Amino acid sequence: MKQLFILLTAIAGILTACSGNFKNKKYMKEGNEPLVRIETTSGDIIVKLYNETPKHRDNFIKLVKEGAYDKTLFHRVIKDFMIQAGDPKSKNATANTLLGDASNEHKIPAEINKNLFHKRGALAAARQNDNINPQRASSGYQFYIVTGKTFSEPQLISLENEMESTRLTAVFDTLARKHMKEIYQMRKANDQKGLLALQDTLEAQARKQLKEEGGTKFSEAQKQAYTTIGGAPHLDGSYTVFGEVVDGMDTVDKINTAKTGRADRPEEDIRIVKATVIKE
Repeated sequence: MKQLFILLTAIAGILTACSGNFKNKKYMKEGNEPLVRIETTSGDIIVKLYNETPKHRDNFIKLVKEGAYDKTLFHRVIKDFMIQAGDPKSKNATANTLLGDASNEHKIPAEINKNLFHKRGALAAARQNDNINPQRASSGYQFYIVTGKTFSEPQLISLENEMESTRLTAVFDTLARKHMKEIYQMRKANDQKGLLALQDTLEAQARKQLKEEGGTKFSEAQKQAYTTIGGAPHLDGSYTVFGEVVDGMDTVDKINTAKTGRADRPEEDIRIVKATVIKE
């Protein structure tokens, strides 16, 4: 009888221990979004992947199943902004190796969605800059998780105006590059009237394109998030957000406070030990 009691006590202990396991968490039972567990040397992070960004969702799941993220570093960490990982070259990188170059990685077409934004905990795809990547295609491997900071409403209004100006300039420059031969000829002929007319035309086209993209004004949902939990609003509309952290933000915050050196790389390596799909 005593042995049976010991056995029952042991079983009860196991069940109690399991009750805290992520498999019994609320997010395991709600919704139909895939879930991925990212085990790191600083703790575990659970992310859900949005079905609204199927190309990024499927690519991330594929890489996780292939073990592509296992042993990679969090190679770029900026306090109160984000943590970045996933560079395949980081697995065996020496301390002086510069990481994060995505030029040779396969690309995923942008799936930028205004309803999916850079709130605290957002999972998004890194990418190359607009000047060499105007389509804003994502890195096939590298991702980042937002920590960010909170903003006041006046700060968000100021940021909206700044983002609109920056985006308008970027669109204008892209359109102008398509007319370089024409611009060169008018400059050579000192045709100031023609140059001004072309400038007006391209500016109108740029404003129209910006309007079709949805502009840079923050939605009520964005304002609510950025004035309460915080995030990185200046990235909205420029990078694909394809998921969010549902458990383990304490781990993300711990990584985000790591002491960093050259190129924002942590002085002591922080690795993804293993990534696992726990729900599809």
